[in-house]
Amino acid sequence: MTAPAIPQGQLLQPELPENCSVKIIGLGGVGGIVARYGAIFLASLGRNARMVLIDGDAFEPSNASRMFFGACGNKAAVIRDELLPRFAESSLSLIAIEEFVTAENIGRLVRDGDIVLLTVDNHATRKLVNDYCAATLQNFFLLSGGNDGMGKDASGAVRRGTYGNVQAYLRRNGEDLSPSLTRFHPEIREPADRLPTEQSCTELAMSVPQILFANLTVATTMLNTLWLHLCGALHYGELSFDIADGLMRPVIKLPSEGAEIPAATGLQVLATRASFRNTSCVSQSS
Repeated sequence: MTAPAIPQGQLLQPELPENCSVKIIGLGGVGGIVARYGAIFLASLGRNARMVLIDGDAFEPSNASRMFFGACGNKAAVIRDELLPRFAESSLSLIAIEEFVTAENIGRLVRDGDIVLLTVDNHATRKLVNDYCAATLQNFFLLSGGNDGMGKDASGAVRRGTYGNVQAYLRRNGEDLSPSLTRFHPEIREPADRLPTEQSCTELAMSVPQILFANLTVATTMLNTLWLHLCGALHYGELSFDIADGLMRPVIKLPSEGAEIPAATGLQVLATRASFRNTSCVSQSS
């Protein structure tokens, strides 16, 4: 029997650095859940912290089938306004930035030492944020999550919408302690889609049908991963799930600090994805 990654008797206590900034990029089907429950969690830690909500998109009535919001308008601003009264007496600051992330503004939006929760609906943004962090920052925790849509993907394969994954890219003092988002994901390294700012109005209006509970599972898995990271107990670099098969397990297990990630990890990633009967994550709608 395989020993648990974390001993059963080990107590886990999250520690948030003072004046930490948590950036959530994308406030749609997954990001809206992450923001609401993430705010409760961060405020409960009693440390001075900032949650920065970043999205250039707007809530519309058609989003109500799988997103919770109280008003139409910019997603970051709407969620900030909903959360502000609840956390007015806490040490958590809430800020909304009503912009899409681009090559021109990312240096202003993402800084060294940030925790970045990436809940977007396109690989182009994932690559942009990943590559900027990798090339520029010495310390960061980048957490990305997404799930398949229902129907045919870009390759023509039919997806049932029940699969998703979460990736955790951690760098400390210039050393990568887990794989980047692109290392084992060619669909992110060479995205077939474009940034929202490069899409036409027709493209932006298009939406891939998704399962509400797959979105919810991604959000929960991202928050679980953030909690483990803050507890100093994160033991995986990627986690996959399929809500139809009742499966969730690490795809990439992290070596001890200072050790190299084995070359065979890429093959293990492919084998695990195949066991879930999926080859890539299409990602959730923002």
